[in-house]
Amino acid sequence: MNSETNAEPGVRIANLTKRYGAKTVVDDISIDIERGEFVTFLGPSGSGKTTTLSMIAGFTDVTSGDIEIHDRSVSAIPPHKRDIGMVFQNYALFPHRTVRGNIAFPLERRQVPKARIASQIDDALDMVYMREYAERYPQELSGGQQQRVALARALVYNPAVLLMDEPLGALDKKLRDWLQGEIKRIHREVRSTFLYVTHDQEEALSLSDRIAVFNDGRIEQLGTPQELYESPSTLFVGTFVGDSTLVRASDAQPVAGGLTEALAYGRRVAGRGSLTGEEGAVLIRPENIKLIPADAPTPDANCALPVSLLTATYLGEAWRYEFRLPDGSIGMAKVDGATRTLQPGEEALAVWAPDNAVVLSYDDRHDQFRT
Repeated sequence: MNSETNAEPGVRIANLTKRYGAKTVVDDISIDIERGEFVTFLGPSGSGKTTTLSMIAGFTDVTSGDIEIHDRSVSAIPPHKRDIGMVFQNYALFPHRTVRGNIAFPLERRQVPKARIASQIDDALDMVYMREYAERYPQELSGGQQQRVALARALVYNPAVLLMDEPLGALDKKLRDWLQGEIKRIHREVRSTFLYVTHDQEEALSLSDRIAVFNDGRIEQLGTPQELYESPSTLFVGTFVGDSTLVRASDAQPVAGGLTEALAYGRRVAGRGSLTGEEGAVLIRPENIKLIPADAPTPDANCALPVSLLTATYLGEAWRYEFRLPDGSIGMAKVDGATRTLQPGEEALAVWAPDNAVVLSYDDRHDQFRT
């Protein structure tokens, strides 16, 4: 979590539910977000993340539960009285207004004195590096420039909370990466509470203090980017957040050191966890797998499985290998170094240290695995 947050309540969601007829889209979720925190709602399409953001904004009615902003319930308050800013994927700029006119609009709606409007607009333009474009119209700007104007318009009146719904989804990767850095910089400067929706796990990892991973209308896990990547609590989280190799295993037994051992393809394998007698899977991140020749001795205390190499892709700083496990499933390893030592078609051993893996168990609620 951001060390600069002051631990005061920013947004509190309590038992929030949204139903459309018999269909439950958001299912009894609760989350406390600190003032000044950057929290991302991450999940696939239809997981409930955008509906949750829309209820916080006031655009979608709540079926049950409550939403508080700065210790004030806003569930029955109209959107324009919730002290929030909103940035959309499609920018939503007024085509007949200049950049300056677009940024002025929320100040005019709030009847800010004209003497203050000009200086607040200039401050907002400087924040997004758009002062020289102040008299241009939206159609005269690039997509990235339009999104910066939308961001300035949402922040010009210093809202308590800024909501962003897939704001970079329409931009190319290079521009998206650059704007991610700009959003992080602006968050540090304004210190407002930011709530961000995306289905892009790399974007979520890059931007967030914490991430709420949505699945099937519920929050599957809430944690820091490092917690979600290194210690996923479910197979859904582990496979949605980052690349991974999954080794199916059975007869799980806890052993010393907070580890679980299980049987996979006739070999004992291990990872962090404390399962007993369950079917499960060992999840290993690609950078934590080493590939060695099939006839090489296995390093002490490490796990090893025989694999067949399928592809080798040069990434500049590393090689990414895809390989086939004994049951036919596909795994991945990312090996540092510019020299390729193994070739596609070779037999090899995939090796990992148990501390660098996680053992997950089966749960038929999602037809997935869980710790």
